[in-house]
Amino acid sequence: MKRQTNITNESYLQTVWRRFKHHHLGVASLILLSVICLAAVLAPIIAPHDPDAIVGPFSEAPSLRFWLGTDQIGRDMLSRLLYATRISLLVGLLATAISTAVGVVLGLLAGYFGGWLDMLIMRFTDMVMSFPYILLVLVAAAIFEPGLWSIILILGFVDWPGIARLVRGNVLSLRETNFVKGDIVAGMPLRHILFSEILPNTVAPILVYATSVMALSMLDEASLSFLGMGVQPPTASLGNMLNSAQSLTVLTKQPWLWIPPGLLIVILVVAINFVGDALRDAVDPTATLRR
Repeated sequence: MKRQTNITNESYLQTVWRRFKHHHLGVASLILLSVICLAAVLAPIIAPHDPDAIVGPFSEAPSLRFWLGTDQIGRDMLSRLLYATRISLLVGLLATAISTAVGVVLGLLAGYFGGWLDMLIMRFTDMVMSFPYILLVLVAAAIFEPGLWSIILILGFVDWPGIARLVRGNVLSLRETNFVKGDIVAGMPLRHILFSEILPNTVAPILVYATSVMALSMLDEASLSFLGMGVQPPTASLGNMLNSAQSLTVLTKQPWLWIPPGLLIVILVVAINFVGDALRDAVDPTATLRR
């Protein structure tokens, strides 16, 4: 009886957290992501060397002096890995923020106003989605000068259609609810209806979808940097650290040059997806708790 009372009186955030904790892989992934993000943020403090400085022999194997060895020109791999993680996380976060902002605004406008504005926005969304995604990214990367901010902007303005369609669908159902109609009758300003009534009720699915966008953005950055069209050396990213793996000698005889960045990309993407799955279950009002 006491437990039931506590559950009844808990806030929405407490309910979400309680449900989230039942997803053990999600909790473990969240802890792992927190550790990786903390290490990336503290890279200037914990990195043993300057990531761009030549500090040892060329392509030296891992040792007590260099835990992950050195690259082809003698730079410390551990230091470069820490700084590369910062870059990849930055690309994922900023690209997701841009695409989410664009998608939310267009989805709100299309879903609330409808009519010709809805048709115009949705036809433009369909046109963008009709292009092969990776081809669109590659063409945009080839047109603009390669670099960190170019990749962030390209990915940010390519990933928005899915979020726009998601928000539009939620707004179409929410605008027919009594509390929204009551605000319209009461003469509440449009910004209040959109951003104080409708948007808070669609934040949960947006947040869940954004996790998949972030994982996809990090994979895209790694792919473009691997092809030489993303973050440019000497700035380290997980993608351009894998660029050396194009050599058969590196693949077979120097695995410390490509296994750590490749493994970290896999861990980050899988962990983000597990957190997204757990978050989806936690914010779903029809979810049932499993003992």
